[in-house]
Amino acid sequence: MKHHYKNRDIWGKGREGGNPKIHKPVMPEKVISYLNPHPSGIYVDATVGGGGHARVICDYLGKEGLLVGIDRDQDALQLAKNNLEEYEGRFILVQNEFGSLADVLEGLEIFRVDGILLDLGLSSYQLEESERGFSYQVDGPLDMRMDRNLPVKAADILNERSTQDLSRIFKEYGEERWASRIASFVASYRKSQAIKSTGQFVEIIKSAIPAANRQRGGHPAKRCFQALRIAVNLELRQLEKVLPQCVDYLREGGVMVVICYHSLEDRRVKQFFQSEAQKCVCPPGLPKCACGKVSTLQILTKKSEIPSRQEIMYNPRARSARLRAARRI
Repeated sequence: MKHHYKNRDIWGKGREGGNPKIHKPVMPEKVISYLNPHPSGIYVDATVGGGGHARVICDYLGKEGLLVGIDRDQDALQLAKNNLEEYEGRFILVQNEFGSLADVLEGLEIFRVDGILLDLGLSSYQLEESERGFSYQVDGPLDMRMDRNLPVKAADILNERSTQDLSRIFKEYGEERWASRIASFVASYRKSQAIKSTGQFVEIIKSAIPAANRQRGGHPAKRCFQALRIAVNLELRQLEKVLPQCVDYLREGGVMVVICYHSLEDRRVKQFFQSEAQKCVCPPGLPKCACGKVSTLQILTKKSEIPSRQEIMYNPRARSARLRAARRI
């Protein structure tokens, strides 16, 4: 089905020449193409952020349709509410982590939905708000909590975890080549003073990575910031928790779309889709199937979708995005 977009701010440009508070949705055309929203459908944006994708989906909903937006960031929900005000009556916003999708839907007495979106990236405003501590580009407190009620901040992990644990975090969650060396530099630095700011952490990382290697693979702090954010928010655990819930709540023919921004997430989504799409898993040679496994998903993306060159020019943060989609059988 070919879609004609009703919003001319499909990438969050805003109707009055640009609104920085409207999150620029990544690959909106592809999201809509796979979800194929219809006027009376029920859709879930489980990581609603500032409401960029939610606005696009709501454009296709009639009075009988509903968009459920979930986010654990209270600031994000307020932005989403403001950005969705013209669609009053077509959306419900809930503060919770996306790993609790089943609890949210049961609480709303919704037991089947037509589509689910998971956009696992940070919102632009989260990176731009220095006090949130997500960005290595601006100095601010080392927080990184998506939900400010979480008990552990990024600074707590850097100042309290063992050198071995920090090395594991940087290597496992950031795929950082210099993980052990950076962890050692962190341990040495905190002996004389606490690590409180993003600026301090960036300088520690730069001092730990040999100068000849700092020019490769983008900003030298990128991977460690990613790793620390994942550790603070338990993001991979949330992802592994939510994927089976998506399958359970999709009605037959419903579609789930997942946008990832690094290989750790994308690999898990790919493997989950493949497992759910597989039929028999019996050892070869058995005369007939004994496992009774039934496919639950049909994979719609043979390989991950990537943003167009035009979109990357407009929204450079979309560069690392990878989209996968699957339909409930």
